[in-house]
Amino acid sequence: MNKSSFFIVGQHAVIEALKNPKRKVLRVFLTEESKKKIHRNNNSTNILKNVKVFFKSKKEMDNYINKDQVLHQGYIAEIEDLEEIKLKDFIKNKNNLNLVCLNEVTDPRNIGSIIRSAASFNIDGIIVKERHFPSKSKLMYKSASGCLEHINIFQVSNINSTLKNLREKNFWVYAFESDGKKNFTDINWNGNNVLLFGSEGFGIKKHTGKYADYKVKVLMNKNIESLNISNTAAIVFHHINQQKKIS
Repeated sequence: MNKSSFFIVGQHAVIEALKNPKRKVLRVFLTEESKKKIHRNNNSTNILKNVKVFFKSKKEMDNYINKDQVLHQGYIAEIEDLEEIKLKDFIKNKNNLNLVCLNEVTDPRNIGSIIRSAASFNIDGIIVKERHFPSKSKLMYKSASGCLEHINIFQVSNINSTLKNLREKNFWVYAFESDGKKNFTDINWNGNNVLLFGSEGFGIKKHTGKYADYKVKVLMNKNIESLNISNTAAIVFHHINQQKKIS
C-alpha cells in the first residue's frame, strides 16, 4: 500500500531528509541559490541523486506555504513517513533508556523544539499520542531543524496504558511538574526512565499523573512562574546527557 505524502520546508529539514537513507523523498523544489548552497555544502556526496528536482522562483515557492506561516528558505520537499517502529520492539533487551512522553502537548512549534533538543542530547525516543501528534506539520519539521531524521517517535493510542506497560517492564516514570517535591538534578538517571511532560496550559492530566513514580521539578527563580516547555525539556535533556557521560 502506498503511503500518503506531504510537504516539509526549510533548509535543515529538507537537507536532513535527503541525507536519511530511510526517508523516501519524492521530489524537491529549490531556488537557484539553494541549489548552489546544497552543492557547496555537500560537495563530497550528491544528496540530490535519484531525486526529482524542480527549480522555482521564491515567489512560486511561497505559494506552497502561504497558509502555514513558516519560511521555506528556498527549500521544499515532498516526502513520505518513515517506517513505524513499535515501542515494544524497540525496548526489548535494552537497558539505560531515557524516553520522553508528551501528555497533551499539541503545539507544533513546541513539539519540534523538543524533538530538536532530544536528538541533540541523545534521548532514545519520544512517546506521543497519535491523535495529538501533528505528524505532517511543516511548522513542526521546520522547528525540529532536521532532527526528526535522528530520533525515534513512538505514536501510541493511549498514553496511560503505555506508561502502565512500561512500568511493568521496569521503567521508572518521572513527571515534571512545578509542584514536584524533588529537584530533577538529584535523581540518578541510570536504568530505564520515562520523562513525562504535560501541556503548558494544563500540565499533566490528573489520571495520567497517577502512573508516575515520582514528581520532580526544575529549580528556578521563585519570581518567575514557569519556563516554556521546550526550554524546560532542553535543560533536562542536557543534564541527563552530561550525567550519563560522567557515569
